[in-house]
Amino acid sequence: MTQTRAPGRKTGTQGPFRLPPRGSVTLTGRGAVVALFAACFLSLLIAAWTGWSAFADVMFVMSCGVVTCYTRVSGLRAVVVCPPLAFFTGSVLAQVITAPDTFSAATGILITLGSSTLWLFTGTALVVAIALGRGWRPGRPATPQLGNLRETLRDAWVSRSERVRRR
Repeated sequence: MTQTRAPGRKTGTQGPFRLPPRGSVTLTGRGAVVALFAACFLSLLIAAWTGWSAFADVMFVMSCGVVTCYTRVSGLRAVVVCPPLAFFTGSVLAQVITAPDTFSAATGILITLGSSTLWLFTGTALVVAIALGRGWRPGRPATPQLGNLRETLRDAWVSRSERVRRR
């Protein structure tokens, strides 16, 4: 049996398995952050007007999953970081719009964040799981940066010792 290989690819190597997007829409990292914020804000507004807080929580987890699935792999770093921040800013904005005074807005923000904690953890874990499944890998600390730091410190130390010798 003979093996054939594709041109430009070594035999026996495989890249990470990546799911193709489920449509023609792909989001950049910034677009995904904006979409997640908009979903959080609108669902929190609806929840504040109707009094049904579970709606905002369920929409947050669903939008986390959908946004992560439709984001390009190059933009997943921003998406992994942003779910709690998007929910917090959406909560602040929704409470400022719907609350009658500042104290009520601050109380509403704290109550919303406290009652949605489990949903925030669930949405963030879902984003990380989907991003890892799509091929995103957290960056490792780069050793060349440490080498540059050593060179910079060495140069600074030499210039300081030269100044001391000149005196």
